[in-house]
Amino acid sequence: MNQAFQPRTDRKPSSGPSERAGQGEPSPRMAILSIIGFWLVYFVLATARAAVSDMPGQEEMLLRRGIVTIVAMLLTGLLYMLLRRYDHARTGKLLTIAFVASAPLAFAYATVNYIAFYGFPIAEHMAMDMEYKGDRSVYTDAPISVIVSSALEWYFFIASWAVMWVALLYASKVQRVERQAAQYARAAQDAELRALRYQVNPHFLFNTLNSLSSLVMRDRAEEAERMILNLSTFFRASLTREANENVPLSEELRLQLLYLDIEKVRFPERLVVKVSVPDVLNDALVPALILQPLVENAIKYGVSRSQRPVTVTIAAEAVGGHLELWVRDDGDSVATASEPGCGVGLANVEARLKASFGDAADSVAGRPTAGGWLVRLRMPLIRG
Repeated sequence: MNQAFQPRTDRKPSSGPSERAGQGEPSPRMAILSIIGFWLVYFVLATARAAVSDMPGQEEMLLRRGIVTIVAMLLTGLLYMLLRRYDHARTGKLLTIAFVASAPLAFAYATVNYIAFYGFPIAEHMAMDMEYKGDRSVYTDAPISVIVSSALEWYFFIASWAVMWVALLYASKVQRVERQAAQYARAAQDAELRALRYQVNPHFLFNTLNSLSSLVMRDRAEEAERMILNLSTFFRASLTREANENVPLSEELRLQLLYLDIEKVRFPERLVVKVSVPDVLNDALVPALILQPLVENAIKYGVSRSQRPVTVTIAAEAVGGHLELWVRDDGDSVATASEPGCGVGLANVEARLKASFGDAADSVAGRPTAGGWLVRLRMPLIRG
C-alpha cells in the first residue's frame, strides 16, 4: 500500500552557542575570561600608577576603581552578547557592528567613571583626575564635556577588545574550515580506495568462476571442490577487512598464496610459486590486496600463455626507509600496459599507491634482461 510522504521530524535543531563552542569556536567561558583579564590589566596598571604618583586617598580610590572596573566588565559582556548573535556573519560586518556598538558602551563607561571619581570627591583639595589629564581644570569643565572627552579615549580601549574577539572568531572559523576540508579529503580518499579495492575482487571472482566452470565441464570434480574451498577461504579472509585498511605483509602474502593455490588447480604442471620475503618484514604494512592484480597478470600473461613451467616470484626487501615489493614471472609472453587486462591492473595498483602514500610511493614495470615480466612497488616502510 502506498503511503503519503511524511516529512521527517527528527532533524537536529541548529546548533546553539554551547554546541558551536564544542565545534572549536571560542566558548562563553573564554569570552568571560578574556573580559576579566582585559579589565584586570587596566585595574592593575591604574592602581600601580596611582601608587607611584603617591596620590592621597589611595584606599578609597582603589574601592571606586574596583567598582568602575566591574561595571566595565559588565558593559563589555553586553558587547560580547551582541557580537555572539552575529558570530556567523562575515568578518567585515562583524567588525562594523563591533566598532558601532563600542561607541555607546564607551559613553556609558565614561559616565560611570565620572560619577565614581568626580561626583563624590574624596576631598576638595584632591585633583580627582587620575583617569584623565592630571590637572584640576576638570572640576570647572561641564560634566558632559568631561564625559564626552573621556568616552573618546575609552572608545578605542573597548573597541580593541571587540577587535580581539572578532580575530578569535575568525581564527576559529578558519580552523573549522581547515578541519572540514581535511575530513572531506580523507572521505574522498577513503571512497577512492574502496572503489579501487572493489575493482579487484569482482575481477578475480570472474576469472575464478570461469576456471571453475571449465573444471566442472571436464568432470574434474575433486579439483573443482578444492578450488571452491580455497575460493571460500580467500574471500572470507580478504573481505573481513575494510577496503582502505592496511594489512601486515605476512597477511597479504597469505592471501596471495591462497589465490595461487586456486590457480594451481588450473595449472598443476605449469605454475611454480616462489616467495622471498625476510621474516623481519612480516609486520610491514601494505594496502590490502595490493599484490593481487600483479599476481593475476603474472598468471594471465606468463603462466597461461606458456607451455612450460613458469615461476611466479613474490619478493620484498627494505631499502632505506622504504619497502620494495617485487612480482615477477619468467614466462615467454610479455605483458604490456597497452594490453587491456594488464593496463587495468597496473593502473589500479598505481592509483591505490598514490591514494595511500601520495608521492612517497611509485611503481615500475618492465621486462628484465633474463625475460619474463617484473613489477616493482615502492612505498614507505611502516611497521604494524
